[in-house]
Amino acid sequence: MIVVYGIKERLNPIKAQLSDILHDCMKAVLGMPEDKRAHRFMPMDREDFYYPGGRSGAYTVIEINMIEGRKIETKKALIKAMFRQVEARLGIAPVDLEITIKEQPAHCWGFRGMTGDEAALNYKVDV
Repeated sequence: MIVVYGIKERLNPIKAQLSDILHDCMKAVLGMPEDKRAHRFMPMDREDFYYPGGRSGAYTVIEINMIEGRKIETKKALIKAMFRQVEARLGIAPVDLEITIKEQPAHCWGFRGMTGDEAALNYKVDV
């Protein structure tokens, strides 16, 4: 699951395109299936979204929640692909993008009435 935060005036107009970019990267780098898009957008009022100096109103935070098991090189490749694609396709500079990967053991996930370690996934985690 991916959660995206940004100032609503900047985030709302690009949500669909950003979702496509993120999912394209997840498919290309992690081998995620087409039907495994799980994105949540959190458009925020400017007064509720504090961010570091040197950033613009386009500052966007992307939190990637996933089952642990991917190699360090794979996770780094995913982050770098997202930086490249977001800049190329949306014009958001890497300085205005923060990407965090949060991993949890499979048994900490619950979906389709079971835990992640009980599910038969149609994609690999150990990539």
